[in-house]
Amino acid sequence: MSDYRDLELRRRQRTWLLLNLGADRRRRSRSRLRLWMLVHMLVLGSLVYSVVAVVTPGLPAPPIVTSLRAPSDQRIALTPTPARIPTKRELLRPTGKHFGVSTLKAPWAGAEIDRVARLSGRHPTMIEYFVKWTEPFRPGAISLCYSQDALPVLSWEPWAGPEPGLDQPAYSLARIAAGKDDAYIARFAKGIRAQRWPVVLRFAHEMNGNWYPWSEQRSGNRPGDYVRAWRHVHALFDRVGARNVIWVWSPNIIRAVPGVSLRALYPGDQWVDWIGMVGYGVGETTAAATFDPTLAVLRQVTRKPVLITETGAQPGPYKAAWTANLFQWLKAHHEVIGFIWFERNKAAEGRADWRFTADSQTLRAFKGGIVRTKLARRP
Repeated sequence: MSDYRDLELRRRQRTWLLLNLGADRRRRSRSRLRLWMLVHMLVLGSLVYSVVAVVTPGLPAPPIVTSLRAPSDQRIALTPTPARIPTKRELLRPTGKHFGVSTLKAPWAGAEIDRVARLSGRHPTMIEYFVKWTEPFRPGAISLCYSQDALPVLSWEPWAGPEPGLDQPAYSLARIAAGKDDAYIARFAKGIRAQRWPVVLRFAHEMNGNWYPWSEQRSGNRPGDYVRAWRHVHALFDRVGARNVIWVWSPNIIRAVPGVSLRALYPGDQWVDWIGMVGYGVGETTAAATFDPTLAVLRQVTRKPVLITETGAQPGPYKAAWTANLFQWLKAHHEVIGFIWFERNKAAEGRADWRFTADSQTLRAFKGGIVRTKLARRP
């Protein structure tokens, strides 16, 4: 009898173990199912948000990377980004003056921008950099500008750089207008569209000079080719939906090329957002002497806002005085929305030491002027 009870007890124990093992398996199965459903819900939610964010303005911007590999393989730490992507319309009419800067490694070297801010006492609201047509669009450069609270000004140059010389028929204006470079242009435009942040695009600047291959006096170009090339590039951007671009048409001041017609080179108001003007203080004592003759010509062509896209003062007895006067000139000209200082010397690919930090007098003049200037809101 005891043997029977022992046998029955062992049978019940085995049944209890089997039942509990099955329940445990079912619990684990339900847990895995809940986890699977949670993961897929999160993934689906992320995908839906991404789609909505792309098509809905005003949503928080996608996060910008916290570090990027610079061309020199230097690691760069970035600051927090704006909470919302500004629209092009919001940026077209700034309420203050833009303080832009171009340095040798900008925007990749944040330390250069930090130094400008520290020495001037004001943080730049624009960062200008240069891209040749042998280079792709790099969204990281735009991220770096915005992470430094500055609007990116991309100077897009249709050439292979200075090494091949001033005549480069492979990048002729006629070739661009005929669509021979459309594959490259479309990739660039799609890259700008995809990253969503507004970009100031200065295409083929100083076209009225004769020192770049895209001048109508170089590379087999002919009168009218520049306007046709500009409109073709702009139309291709529109075709792929890259409308987050502020287009800047940027001639050189007429001092060096007084006989070249700016009107003949102007694409038209429907193709341009801002007028750029490149001019440096070279022997003049006032900014008016540098800029006013060209500004008078431009006002006969268009009433678009004007941005000084490159400036600086040549070393000499008038460098500090010219720098101080620039800020007085800016205050008197409401149509001029700001300037970009070429903070470079010969070692940094400048033809002279244009830096406002070149000497103590010029630095003092710059600081005194910028501190009294109402700056545009940083993006």
